[in-house]
Amino acid sequence: MPEMELSLEELAEKDGKEGRPVYIAYAGRIYDVSRSNLWKTGTHMRRHPSGKDLTVDISAAPHGPEVLERYPQVGVVRRNPSSANEEKTFLEPLFKKLPFLRRHPHPMSVHFPIVFMLSAAFFTLLYLITGRPSYDTTAFHCLTGGVIFTPIVILTGFTTWMVNYAGRPLHPVNVKITLSILMLTVSLAALIWRDTVPGVLTNLEGARYIYLLLVFSLVPMVLVIGWNGAKLTFPIER
Repeated sequence: MPEMELSLEELAEKDGKEGRPVYIAYAGRIYDVSRSNLWKTGTHMRRHPSGKDLTVDISAAPHGPEVLERYPQVGVVRRNPSSANEEKTFLEPLFKKLPFLRRHPHPMSVHFPIVFMLSAAFFTLLYLITGRPSYDTTAFHCLTGGVIFTPIVILTGFTTWMVNYAGRPLHPVNVKITLSILMLTVSLAALIWRDTVPGVLTNLEGARYIYLLLVFSLVPMVLVIGWNGAKLTFPIER
């Protein structure tokens, strides 16, 4: 019997829904993982959908492709040569050598501004409660760290968006871009203010409330950015 060939469009129909089989592709080969409990919903770990070419995902996974040997290979992927060439980028050779660079730099680096921005607000609050100058100093240092790392995270996020989503307009991405730029602007303004006027929270009674508004506004911005990023990594089941 000749080996079955499926285009990526045909493969997408094997998504495990409405009684359809659960197929995934790796390195041009198609595997039927329907009998796996980890794929019974059609999505693995609430993150990796079936009916897709998961070569990149599996290459960057904590396990190797040898796990696919447990399941029958049912065919191969039939690709359109022109579309395959269009998908390649100048970074492709680097991604092949270091697969984690395709997806991991942004999720890894994003933790730094999250921690720093939230910590800046937290230690500012502690200073207001206790009046201890050390807390105000710590808040300033955390704010500095947040301002330093936010441009790095924006860059890794933009790269991930272009490489993995082809720059397609996505609502969570639009929200993240808008709020990230706003957060960088607000945090930079607060940092410059605090550096120029170290006693802003003690000497300028009227201005201190504007400064506090800037610092504490970072909290909801960080939370909304993080939530939309999480929706991309772990989509909410409908």
